[in-house]
Amino acid sequence: MEFHHVPILLDQVLDQLKIRPDGTYLDGTVGGAGHSSEILKRLDENGRLVCLDQDQTAVDTATKRLAELSDRATVIKSNFVNFTSVLEQLGIGPVDGILLDLGVSSYQLDNGERGFSYRTDAPLDMRMDQSNPETARDIINQYSEADLTRILREYGEEPFARQIAANICKRRKEKEIVTTFELNELIRSSIPARARRNGGHPSKQTYQAIRIALNRELQVLEDSIDRMIERLSSGGRLCIITFHSLEDRIVKQAMKKAEHPCICPPDFPVCVCGRVSQGKVITRKPILPDEEEQESNPRSKSAKLRVFEKK
Repeated sequence: MEFHHVPILLDQVLDQLKIRPDGTYLDGTVGGAGHSSEILKRLDENGRLVCLDQDQTAVDTATKRLAELSDRATVIKSNFVNFTSVLEQLGIGPVDGILLDLGVSSYQLDNGERGFSYRTDAPLDMRMDQSNPETARDIINQYSEADLTRILREYGEEPFARQIAANICKRRKEKEIVTTFELNELIRSSIPARARRNGGHPSKQTYQAIRIALNRELQVLEDSIDRMIERLSSGGRLCIITFHSLEDRIVKQAMKKAEHPCICPPDFPVCVCGRVSQGKVITRKPILPDEEEQESNPRSKSAKLRVFEKK
């Protein structure tokens, strides 16, 4: 299927990046190149755009779409956590802007065989990088009951994590769980009817949790933000779009810490820890999609954009 991608908060991202025509920019999650295409259009012959994605289909799609616009874009298959080594290999120093559009893409959700969606019967996969040997099937069938419970609680904030994990472990003793609909059945039977009536799809939080654990999404984010801020040139901006509270909390706290890194006790008359502010948080409150975008693209409803500017 074609890689369909509707860039979320596009105008807001372009505005917040403060794009300079001769600047150097990094899109760490290029996807279908929706944001990158518009960034590239705003660069002159001295500008540079580097795009990363761990999904080979996204890399192939973005390479083709951006090549039709300019030769100033470089698309590389890599997780954005590796951005430092990628930039060094390309001989690029500080950059003027970095964009991360986190979470699962519309293409990955809509492509049923990838196993991200609980609405399509498919093999349990959920790999953003399909060269990864481990799949969601491995997590479901091999992780201990304690680890499954922890994953569902921490990454899915699932109130019935213990019951779901117990039923998964009980079922897999009889038969390996291999498809999304088999997992759906187990999840549904683990949640009381009254709770199922009050919420959305009963599998939503479990799928989120397994996907995050499999792709190490939160660890990768935590390992990247500080280094990305350090890599910015003076006045450069880091823009991050999140889609759930766990991501947003990490971004908010990391940006706040970069602005106010001092760890001295409040009653100290002067700072002695030596930690210096990296810049300022531009978005005291996150930027949200307006009503028009939410109506035209329902998947944008949970999106939040936070921005940090380097000193």
